[in-house]
Amino acid sequence: MTTTKKDVQFINISETEGGESSTDGEKEENGKSKKNGDIKTQESSEKTDAQILLAATLVLDAKRGRNINFKTEEKFVRSYLFYHSWYLRWGLYAFITLDLSLAFIEKPAVSFEAPYWATILLEILCLVFFVFRFCHAAYVEQTSSFWKDTKHLIVLGTIILTVLDIICYIIWSQVAPDTNPVRWSRPLRPLFIINFSDGKQVRRAFRNIRRTVPEIMNVLILFFLSVLLFALLALKLFSKRSSLEYPNGDPYFKNYWDCIWDLYVLVTTANNPDVMMPAYDYSNWFALFFIAYVIVCLYIFMSIVLAAIYNNYKKNLKNEIRTSVYSKRRKLNRAFEILKDKVGSQYVITQETWNRLMKKILPTKSQQQLDLLLRILDSDGDNVLKKTQFINLSDLLHVELTEVTDRQTFLEHKIPSIYNHKVSKAIRWLVRTRGFRWSFDFLIFVNAFFIAFDLDDADMFFLIFFSLEILLKLYTFGPKGFITRFWNVFDVLVIGSAVLASIVEISIGASSEEFRTLDVLLVLRVMRLIKLFGSIQSFRNQNARFKVIIMTIVNIGPSILTYGGVIFVFYYFYAIIGMEVFGNKIHFYGYNGTDLDPLKKHCGNPKLENSNFYNNHYCNNNFNNILKAFVVLFELTVVNQWHVLSSGFVIVTHKAARVYFFCFHLTCVVIVLNIFTAFILEAFILEYSLQKQPRLESVVEAKIKELGLGIGLKPVTPVKPKNDTIELVENEEEPDGISNEPEDDSDTESIPDLSLEQGLRFHLKKRSRKKVEVLLHQMFEGEIDAEDEGPENEDYEPRKRRLTLETV
Repeated sequence: MTTTKKDVQFINISETEGGESSTDGEKEENGKSKKNGDIKTQESSEKTDAQILLAATLVLDAKRGRNINFKTEEKFVRSYLFYHSWYLRWGLYAFITLDLSLAFIEKPAVSFEAPYWATILLEILCLVFFVFRFCHAAYVEQTSSFWKDTKHLIVLGTIILTVLDIICYIIWSQVAPDTNPVRWSRPLRPLFIINFSDGKQVRRAFRNIRRTVPEIMNVLILFFLSVLLFALLALKLFSKRSSLEYPNGDPYFKNYWDCIWDLYVLVTTANNPDVMMPAYDYSNWFALFFIAYVIVCLYIFMSIVLAAIYNNYKKNLKNEIRTSVYSKRRKLNRAFEILKDKVGSQYVITQETWNRLMKKILPTKSQQQLDLLLRILDSDGDNVLKKTQFINLSDLLHVELTEVTDRQTFLEHKIPSIYNHKVSKAIRWLVRTRGFRWSFDFLIFVNAFFIAFDLDDADMFFLIFFSLEILLKLYTFGPKGFITRFWNVFDVLVIGSAVLASIVEISIGASSEEFRTLDVLLVLRVMRLIKLFGSIQSFRNQNARFKVIIMTIVNIGPSILTYGGVIFVFYYFYAIIGMEVFGNKIHFYGYNGTDLDPLKKHCGNPKLENSNFYNNHYCNNNFNNILKAFVVLFELTVVNQWHVLSSGFVIVTHKAARVYFFCFHLTCVVIVLNIFTAFILEAFILEYSLQKQPRLESVVEAKIKELGLGIGLKPVTPVKPKNDTIELVENEEEPDGISNEPEDDSDTESIPDLSLEQGLRFHLKKRSRKKVEVLLHQMFEGEIDAEDEGPENEDYEPRKRRLTLETV
């Protein structure tokens, strides 16, 4: 490629100390600007600091997906930035955590039960911060939109109800302390996670659930009608047959409510074939009834429920992300309108305005980096940004650029003469070779062989060599470069724990039978054998597919944590209610009846004698504190034997307790877990397809290569990608871009050698873990035109399109 004057000029800028340019952006008093030999009329106005601050705030909101309609006066903008400061945000997280953690020391407590006035004081402290956060949001947000926002109303309502509950509880405790006062507002505490603006990811998931549930109600209604119909048939078939009963003597389909419950449990397969066997033993023909029921209600209706949830979830997810993308573009357009100057016949952002803007957004970045970011956006190279170019700024800010000097190791900074010695260079070269990594992969394989055949004599040998590997990598890459790879962090945790465990066990004189901690930890390191799939060159196509699957799991990991937060909210809600209703009804005292006090037999409750709950030794599954309640709820989520678990609490209370377990199963298993399954399906398919198109990083990397500012790069001609569309299934062969990638799952090769690099260079990560909204924007942004800012009313239904194979 012929290097233009413009390119040479930019490279010289990057090598100038202090990042000042003596050739670009010359200013003249008469308002004329001369660039690359062309003289253009420039009608510019000096932007005030308030305008720059407002534009920078809008860009940051677009980058971070914030949607608060804040007031635009300077004092409100500064207060808005303070509202989103990291210390206030983490302070909110800390107080929410404290508020939720009060359940550990409130009655019934896990171990230490604090007096009620102490927990109330702590909760009041949390409420004070919540009120401050609420009032701060009301101060910076437009009043008209603030009081129309449901989440603010929910926060205010929850605070008011909590205060009323505290007052009622104090009065109740003073007037009638022996009547077991109830804190009825405790199940509302998770609402603070959802409804403060900082919990946008969990709130987005709940909003999608809220919009999905009404649209699947018709399917659920048909499902429940089917259960009711089959329950009526079961009642007529079996209730009059007096000889039919369960093996433990319980009545068999004798009343309609029991029929409904038993058949609903059968849909979960938890009581199959137990519920069928008495009727089947009576007559083999009765098996047809249960077969028909399972086929209709389980295999057909529950599959339709999942399909309906997936279809509606996908539609709502697209609308949610489309609205988010439109909001981002509107903010960037507002910022552009604030910053624009007229140059010639078009409105642009000048380099001077760009520098002032980026100094607000990225105050720690050097001028060279800001110039490079401008050059990446400035596709036509005239040192100004048009609206269509500026609109990509928020996406570019998600890509991390680092300087070589920032990635030099600690030892290279402190003792360069020793670190750059020939011996040191030889060691570092050896560590970077494939042979080094393959040698230790082979040792891991040998270690797995020794563990499989219970050969313990070589454990210390493996531990020493694995520790040596970690030390050599730390020396070569430095701590910062070392921890960028997952497997290196994994090795430190496993091997470091093994070394500490070995020292402790040797110091206390543990016997060989007790010396088992090292075995367990070394077994964990065998998981690194997964990497060997990526090292086998003869299975290149399979290797590419394997990498896609692994990267898919890694990239959707943060979203999985989001849905973990959703499930936690439901768990906390049901756990608090369960402790109030079932607390201290069941206790675990052991199962040796001869040595137990009569009052402690049968889980401490004589009603459980001869029950399946007691006979299966389920006494430790109770709601006596928050942790035990979480365990019970998890067991109910798994579904297996959940009817036996619920039967114990029904026996010690009332059959109406089934409503609690039915509601939990319906919300957490049927709805939330199915929506989570729908998310995994959609995310996997789209992430798999995104592997086939260039991402934003590839565009940035191409520009860096074009300018020759990357590590070990010279200026090259950029190559435009042949295909930038998303196709779910094109053919059976993977594209070359996947199969020929470097082995970026390696823990050595993907970390660049910077020892020979001089001057300013930039390192672009080969793989970066996206935030969930960035990943979802990638999934759906291709469906929106480049200049589309969306309709004025964001609550809209997309225009119906003709049904085609691609739209299915």
